[in-house]
Amino acid sequence: MSWARDDAKLDRVRGLMADEGIDALVVRAPDNVLYLTNFWSMKGYDACVFPREGAPILICLEASAEDAARTAWTSEVRYVRGYDETDPRPVPARTLDAAIDASREYRRVGLELSLGTQASDRMVGEPTTFTKAWFDAFPDAADAAPLLARARMIKTEQEIARLRIANEIACQAMHHVRRKLEPGMKESEVAAIWQGHVHGQGTARDDVELALPFSLVWAGKGIKTFTATSDLPVVEGEPVLFEIWVCADGYWADHTKNLVLGELKAEYAELEAQVMAVYTAIMGLCTPPSPMAEMDRTVRARIAELGYPGQPSHPICHGVGARAHEPPYPHQAAGGTFEENMVLAVEPGVYWDGGGGLRVEDNFLVTNDGLEKLSAFPDGIVRC
Repeated sequence: MSWARDDAKLDRVRGLMADEGIDALVVRAPDNVLYLTNFWSMKGYDACVFPREGAPILICLEASAEDAARTAWTSEVRYVRGYDETDPRPVPARTLDAAIDASREYRRVGLELSLGTQASDRMVGEPTTFTKAWFDAFPDAADAAPLLARARMIKTEQEIARLRIANEIACQAMHHVRRKLEPGMKESEVAAIWQGHVHGQGTARDDVELALPFSLVWAGKGIKTFTATSDLPVVEGEPVLFEIWVCADGYWADHTKNLVLGELKAEYAELEAQVMAVYTAIMGLCTPPSPMAEMDRTVRARIAELGYPGQPSHPICHGVGARAHEPPYPHQAAGGTFEENMVLAVEPGVYWDGGGGLRVEDNFLVTNDGLEKLSAFPDGIVRC
C-alpha cells in the first residue's frame, strides 16, 4: 500500500536538524530509510540523503525501481546496480559512492554513528551491516542517531494508523491459533500456525503489501526468557506463551499472549492474578508527564514484593514503531517523561527456576487521558 507523504513527521525531523545545525542526514539503516522515505528495503543496500532544506534523495538497487516508484515519497531516486561487470566491489560500496555524491553540497552531515540496533529489511535472513568505509567516508559527520531517536519517539497520526494495522494482524492470528490449538502439539507446530496466518492473511489485506511474522512460542516448562522455540508439547492446564512480532510494511507490533487448554493449574492461576495486578498498575504510571524512571522503579519493586526480586531480566517498557524495540526505553537509571502519542510495549514478566512463568504484553498509545490498548486480543491467560 502506498501511504501519502507524512509531512508532520518529516517537518519534525527537519526542526530537530535545525536545532542541531545539521544540513543533511545520510541514513542507511532500513528502518530509518523507511521512516524518511516510506521505502522498505529488500536487501538493506539502500540509503537516503535527507536535507534540512530541499528534496530528499533515495538511493536504491535498480532491481527495486518498481517498489520505489510505487511507495517512496522522494521525487528523486538514484539507482545502484546489483551486479556491475566493470566493478567487482560489493553493492554497498556503490551505495556509498552514490551517497557521497548526493551529499557533497551539504556542509554538516549527520550519520547514524551510535546506532545500536536496526530493523530488518524485507529479505530478513541476511541483514546488511555497515562497513568501516561507510563511516570513514564522512570523517566530520555529526551523530544523528540521537536526533532520529527523539523524532521517532513521538508518533504521527499516520504512524499510529500503521501500528494499528500491525496490531490487528497479530490479534487475528492469535484468534486463529486459539481455534487450532490441541494437546500434544509441539511448540514449533503452534508457532507455524500463528506465523502462517500472519504472513498469509496479513499480506492478503488491501491495506498491506507485506506482513512478516516473528515468534518465540513456549509451552509450560519451556517458558523462559531468551530461549528458542523447541519441540516441547502443549500440556492441558499449563499456558502456551506467544512472544510475537508482526511487521506490516515496516511498522511493528510487539505482543506477548498466552493460551491454555483446559482448567488452568492452581499455581499458574495464582501467578496470573499477581502479574495482571502489576500490569494493571503500570497503566496509571505511563501517563504524561509521569517520569519514566519512577515507573520502572515502582514496577520492579512490586514484582520483588511478590517474591521475584531482580525480575524480569528484560525491559518492562519500550517504544514500538519502525522497529519492534525503539526509544523510549524507560529505565530507573535514566530520565525523561511519558509524552502524548508515544506508542509503548508494556511487558512485565515473572519466570520460575527450572522453567515456567508468565509474561503479558501489549502495545499502548499514550494519550492525555491514559493509555489506549491497540490490540483487541485479551491479556492474561486466555482459555481455548
